[in-house]
Amino acid sequence: MSKEPMFRFSYTRIITAGFAALILCGGVLLSLPISSRTGEWTNLLDAIFTATSTTCVTGLIIYDTYTHWSVFGQLVLLTLIQIGGIGFMTIITMFSLFFKRKIGLHERQLLVQATGMMELGGAVRLIKRIVKMSLAIEAIGVVLLAIRFCPQMGFKTGLYNAVFHSVSAFCNAGFDLMGKYGAFSSLTGYSGDVVVCMTIAALIAIGGIGFVVWNDVWTHRLHFRQYGLHAKIVLVVTGILIAGGAVLFFLFEYDGAFAGMDLVERINSAIFQSVSPRTAGFNSVDLTGLTEASIFLTIILMFIGGSSGSTAGGIKTTSLFILVVNAQNTARKTHSMVAFKRRLGDDTIKRAGAIVTIYAFAVAAATLILCTMEPVSFRDALFETVSAIGTVGLTLGITPTFGATAKIVIIILMFAGRVGWITFLLSLSGKHNDPPVERPVEKIMVG
Repeated sequence: MSKEPMFRFSYTRIITAGFAALILCGGVLLSLPISSRTGEWTNLLDAIFTATSTTCVTGLIIYDTYTHWSVFGQLVLLTLIQIGGIGFMTIITMFSLFFKRKIGLHERQLLVQATGMMELGGAVRLIKRIVKMSLAIEAIGVVLLAIRFCPQMGFKTGLYNAVFHSVSAFCNAGFDLMGKYGAFSSLTGYSGDVVVCMTIAALIAIGGIGFVVWNDVWTHRLHFRQYGLHAKIVLVVTGILIAGGAVLFFLFEYDGAFAGMDLVERINSAIFQSVSPRTAGFNSVDLTGLTEASIFLTIILMFIGGSSGSTAGGIKTTSLFILVVNAQNTARKTHSMVAFKRRLGDDTIKRAGAIVTIYAFAVAAATLILCTMEPVSFRDALFETVSAIGTVGLTLGITPTFGATAKIVIIILMFAGRVGWITFLLSLSGKHNDPPVERPVEKIMVG
């Protein structure tokens, strides 16, 4: 009789280990002299930090991408962004299909876990569609960005920049090559360029709604009533967050960071600033010049993030929707949760509550550590922590000043934020069986 192995590689552990291996390989490559412009070795911890930020499509950086990394280093970053964005299991599956290798049940179950699908059937078909649509959307982004970049930078450099920024935006990574105009400047030089800002914003939004939603839109086109419940919730909440955030940023910064802009530029900047915090990491205005209200609004949007099964991070739009509706039902003493004429199960409600609770505790613990270890204010530490755990990449400029301990904390936050905190914690825990005996129920006071 064979003994059961003490350490079994469950699906969550395989996904976690896959991302960790990819980050380690990327970190080693980035530490090599060939990856830096100066031809010198890059500190291994800093290289792993950067590899984590790219693979987890975050965007927090220690070095300016253009001024520090060589073309080889930038291509390594771009590769990690693309793999991290659409998922390493998607890449592995496409290689298997290319070499005409049969996709087994175990791999299909991994795909379901990695992409956020809710059913095993049609996993490979969805993966093919994900890759085709990703490349098509990124290609459209390249064409639109090249219209602006090529006349300004020259054809080869402009096209290269268009490819890099299109992939980075679609994968919600937030890495840019605008350091040539000023280190860590991001897209501040294009705050009045509607083509660049709206193209980047559209790529971010499309990448952040999730692969399952794409599939619904592709299948049912504009027939909203035929969409699945998940797609309906994601699209409605995403629309409300983008529109509501844009209006608030416009009001908060009208005489602040947007002062001196004309009306079109103000609207353009407000929309971009509303989209980007939901896990992209680009900024078209200097974040240090924002009002306190806008900083807090940015933190809220970063914490919410994008949608499940997408390139985005955060607690996700569906979790937010469930918590809001659950609070409303509790106040009305309604027992079942119904949305768009569909009832949500108790497991879904519990999972949403668990995700938000875990994220809140992780943010609180990490913020406390940063405030203790680094000479930073509470606001700056909270902003950086939420940016990391939500895989956003926006910063108030304190990331390059962090010591080793703070960098490790941020690495853990980015990593767990990308693979999912429940997946991350499950990969670290052992197998747990519920006791066969039901314990007595006793009420406690709540609220």
